[in-house]
Amino acid sequence: MFIGEYQHSVDEKGRIAVPARFRAQLSEGAVVTRGLDNSLVLYPLSDWKDLATRLSALPLSRKSARAFARLMLAGAMEVVPDKQGRVILPGYLRKYAGIKTQAVVTGLYNRVEIWDEATWGQYRTQSETDSTALAEELGEFGV
Repeated sequence: MFIGEYQHSVDEKGRIAVPARFRAQLSEGAVVTRGLDNSLVLYPLSDWKDLATRLSALPLSRKSARAFARLMLAGAMEVVPDKQGRVILPGYLRKYAGIKTQAVVTGLYNRVEIWDEATWGQYRTQSETDSTALAEELGEFGV
């Protein structure tokens, strides 16, 4: 399970340290890809395979299904943490997320999101401001 929020630097080679608490779950490999809200998403390889299977089963006749599958699958890159627990974020993914030198790594139960530090700060502030409305909207899902 991935939980928590961690600030990390991105080095000149595009490497970012995976939080120590997350490393064991990613030791078999992982996939990083474009996420929503201009973030990146890092999935353990087994969870990625499940998601990729579901994405590939979406109907090709639906424009939104094709677009979402392309967003997630075309940008995906398999990564393996090095001995220091770092993974490489490819340049095209860093550009998508606006990540330069400072990033925030967030654990979201079955996945990890990687954000540009400033973008995360803005997103978090807005979410905290809207927390009551968000809770009301999601109440129908039992949250």
